[in-house]
Amino acid sequence: MPQQTTQQAWGYQTQQSIPRSATPQSVDQPVYSIVQITLPRPELAPDEVLVENQAIGINPVDWKFIQANPLNWPARHIPGVDGAGIVVAVGSLVDAALMGQAVAYHTALKRNGSFAQFTAVKMHRFMRLPHKMSASLAAALPCPMLTAWQAAEKIPVKSGARVLVAGLGAVNKILVQLLAQRGFVVDVLSRSMSESQAQMLGIHQIYRQLSAVDATYFAAFDAVGPQSAAQLVPFLQANGHIVCIQGRIEQPVDAPFTRTISYHEIALGALHDFGEQAAWQTLMLAGEALLEQVAKQTLHITPPHCVEFSQLPRALALSEQRKEKMVVLAN
Repeated sequence: MPQQTTQQAWGYQTQQSIPRSATPQSVDQPVYSIVQITLPRPELAPDEVLVENQAIGINPVDWKFIQANPLNWPARHIPGVDGAGIVVAVGSLVDAALMGQAVAYHTALKRNGSFAQFTAVKMHRFMRLPHKMSASLAAALPCPMLTAWQAAEKIPVKSGARVLVAGLGAVNKILVQLLAQRGFVVDVLSRSMSESQAQMLGIHQIYRQLSAVDATYFAAFDAVGPQSAAQLVPFLQANGHIVCIQGRIEQPVDAPFTRTISYHEIALGALHDFGEQAAWQTLMLAGEALLEQVAKQTLHITPPHCVEFSQLPRALALSEQRKEKMVVLAN
């Protein structure tokens, strides 16, 4: 059977490439969009594998970067950081035994990504899937799951210590479970979480608003933003930890040499530029262990909402407007 030489993809579309009739905005409000295109199948570097995508995970970073384009993507750049599928080709430095392996991956925003039939992925930067795990479930996991693991790793394990988690999106729903597994007593700040959800996720107490918090904590985790994270600092114990998952707290809240709080930032994507091979190996092994937990249902994941490849722009809209976890089926 001859090798497929082209692929369907969703490519970034610049302001200049969008028809005038489709751009009612002014010059000060440029339109950023994506369009379905045909491209050559990716050629592999020696240290890459080619994944034939079966499912594509949608994350907030996808629609945020498509709208704002902070990396100055050229026209026809392929967005998307998360995907799952089958290894169908390997570079000259990669073990050929990986052919046919089911994998999930998180790729760099600077590279052509997962919004395509095929994606080239660096070796050591993918996770092998457990037996019988669906690609649609696997594609929903890399970004939120690995981010949650990075956040949990920021603080030393201290069984019985109380921690506070603010913002219960996809990342923190995994994070609270990881913290509970490590022996922490987990409280959350959430207006929407139900008591039954809290019980399933191992949460000790729900606060509906910050003013109701009546305890102090060994650590606090915030997935809302730097200002929200800074508001949690007064609730930390001396030598406590604040982990900011969205952005970073630029200036310490306390005066020097007082409670000596440790400030942490999370940036999964930065590992593509600054992470050594050992860091990637550790992350991918941890990810594979978490995927096994998902397969065994000892780590609870809300099933994603799936749409067809032709509906990828709709998936982006639902992710942004309804905060739904979306997966696009690639074939």
